[in-house]
Amino acid sequence: MDMKATASNIHPLDPLSSEELARASTIFREASKVSDQAYFACAIPAEPPKAVVLEFEPDMSFDRAVRLVGHDPKERRSFEAIVSLTDGLLTSFNWAVAGQAPVGVGDVKPLFDILYKNPDWIEALKQRGIEDPSKIHVDTWVTPFQPKGMSPQGRIFCGIAFVHEDSADNHYARPVEGLLAYVDTDTGEVVVEDHGVVAVPNEPAEYAADLVAHHRTDLKPLEITQPEGPSFEVDGNLIRWQKWQFRFSVQALEGLVLYDIRYDDGGGLRPILYRASLSDMVVPYGDPSPMHGWKHALDASETLLGHLANSLSLGCDCLGAIRYFDATVLNPDGSTRTIENAVCLHEEDYGILWKHTNVLNPNLKPEVRRSRRLVISMIHTVGNYDYGFYWYFYQDGSIQFEAKLTGVVSAGSASEGTDTAPLVAPQIAAPVHQHLFCMRLDFNVDGGPNSVQEVEVEPLPDGADNPYGSGFKAVTRTLKTEEQAKRNIDPARSRSWKVINPDSKNRVGKPVGYKLLPQASPTLLASENSTHGKRGAFARHNLWVTPYSPDELDCGAGVLSYRHPGGAGLPAFTRANRPIENADVVVWHTFGVTHVPRPEDWPVMPVEYAGFMLMPTGFFDQNPAIDVPPSNSCESK
Repeated sequence: MDMKATASNIHPLDPLSSEELARASTIFREASKVSDQAYFACAIPAEPPKAVVLEFEPDMSFDRAVRLVGHDPKERRSFEAIVSLTDGLLTSFNWAVAGQAPVGVGDVKPLFDILYKNPDWIEALKQRGIEDPSKIHVDTWVTPFQPKGMSPQGRIFCGIAFVHEDSADNHYARPVEGLLAYVDTDTGEVVVEDHGVVAVPNEPAEYAADLVAHHRTDLKPLEITQPEGPSFEVDGNLIRWQKWQFRFSVQALEGLVLYDIRYDDGGGLRPILYRASLSDMVVPYGDPSPMHGWKHALDASETLLGHLANSLSLGCDCLGAIRYFDATVLNPDGSTRTIENAVCLHEEDYGILWKHTNVLNPNLKPEVRRSRRLVISMIHTVGNYDYGFYWYFYQDGSIQFEAKLTGVVSAGSASEGTDTAPLVAPQIAAPVHQHLFCMRLDFNVDGGPNSVQEVEVEPLPDGADNPYGSGFKAVTRTLKTEEQAKRNIDPARSRSWKVINPDSKNRVGKPVGYKLLPQASPTLLASENSTHGKRGAFARHNLWVTPYSPDELDCGAGVLSYRHPGGAGLPAFTRANRPIENADVVVWHTFGVTHVPRPEDWPVMPVEYAGFMLMPTGFFDQNPAIDVPPSNSCESK
C-alpha cells in the first residue's frame, strides 16, 4: 500500500483514517518491541513541522507519521512509539520512565473481570446487605496514590461501587459508602479498603424521561430553519464561513483541535492562530474524607477525552441545519472504532451584532444588524460527568470558547452534610470540587513573531491632570520571560492579555493584536506540595506563555500523566525561564469553576458555563462587521 503523503491525496493536517491507524498498528506489531500481552491506549498524529504545514502546496511531500501510546502488562511498563506511514517503519520506541499510558477500554474490562471474582470485595458487599454483586455498578477511578502493599509499578485503579435496583435506574443515587477496591490490572492483585459500613440510601433519583413522573405540557414548538441551507462550506476538514477559514481534527487526548485559523480582511487570509485546543483538565475534590480526598482526575490526558466523545443527535444536542463529522479511534488490539456524529457544525442567531438609533433625526431609520455565529462542538462523557466543548466564531472577528458542565455529581452517603461535602438530597452528600481547564493557544498573529502584553486599568492620581478625580487609564506591559508570564486573573484591575505582532501595524500606527479576555475564574486550591498540586500544577496559574517547541505539544500535565508523580508538562516546559518576546509564542490559559453542590444539582446538574473570549484589538482598521447586510425580516416603524 503506497502511503506517500502528498496533497493529491492528503493534507498534513487531515485526521488519521481508519486505514492509516490499522497500518500503523501492523507496522508496530511487526517490529516486535513488546510482548503479546501489550495493548494500545491511543494513537496521536505526529504533526509535521509548522513550516511544512504553512508552506504546503499540492505537489509537496511530507512524512505522515503516527504516535502510538500503550501498555505492556508483561513488562509492567507503558511505551511510546513513532511509526512512519510514509516509509512503513517504526522510527522510534521508548519505554516510559515516569507515568503510564492513558486509561481506556483495555483497562476497564480486566478490572471488572478481576474485581467481581474477589472474595474480600464480595464479603464487604455482604456486610452491607448486598448479596448479589451483579447489582453493583463500579465506577473506575484513576488514582495516583500508592495503596499499601501494592507495587509502585502497578497499573492500579480504584473501583467505587453503586447499587442498581434496576438496570435502567440512576445507580448514583445508591452509593456504597466506605468501600474502596484497588485493582492492579497487570497482576490481578486487589486491595480492599473498608472504612466502615454505612446504610445504602434507598430513595430513587431518576432523570431518564420515561422514569420522570411528570413532564411540562406548555412548551410550544420552536423551529429553526434555513431554507437555503447553511452559509458555511466544508472541504474535507477545511471549514469556510463568513470570512473565517480553519481546519479541525479529533484527537485522543485533546478532543477537538482547530488549526490554522485565518480571517479574510479583504487583502487575503490573515493568520491568527496556528493551533488551538484543550490541553488538559483537572478535577480536584475538596472533601478530605477517605472516599474523596485522593480524587483529582486529569480528565483529558488520563482518560482519553477524544475516545469518550458522544454520538450527537439532531434535535437533542444540536438544532438547525447541522453538518456532522465522524471520528475514528484506535482500539487496544489495533483495530479501529468509528464514533458517528462526534463533531457538530452549525450556525446560530446570536442577537444584535450592532445597532444605532439616530434620535435627533426621526427621518432616519435605526440601523441594526443581527449577529450570527458559527459553532463547532463536541460532547464527552467521563464517568459521572458530561462536558460540552464549543468554539464560536463571530462576524466581528471574535472567537469564543465555552465549556458546558453537566452530568451527575460524585455522590456519597451521609446523614449530615459538611462544609466540604454538603447534602444535595436526604442521605446524599456531594463534595466541593473544582473543574479547571487548560487551553493551549498557539498564536500566529499576522504570521508572527508575536509578543504577549498584560493590560490593566488603573485610576489616575488626584491632581491638576485629574481635576475631577475620575480619571483612569489602560496600562500595558510586555511579558518578557516564562516566569514573568505566570499570571492570574484580577477582575478588580480589568486584567487581560494581548498577543501582538510588533512588525505589523494598523492604520493608527499600533501593533495589530488579539486580546485574551478571561472570565472570573479560580485557580487550583490544593496545596502546592500535595499530590493534587504537583500533578495539576498547570492550574496554579491562569496564564502561562512558552516559546513554541515541537517537543511541547503534550498536555499541560504531560501525555503520560497517569500515575505520574507530577512536575511534567508546563512546570517542566517553563523551568528554563526562556525569553518569550518577539517569538513564536504559545499561550496556555487555565480557567474553570469551583463547584459547591446544591440540591438543584441533583439528580443531574443543569449546565454550568466557563470559558473565555479572543477579541481583535487593533487587528482590524475598523469594525469588520460593518458590511453585514440588514436582515430580510427587519422592519422599521
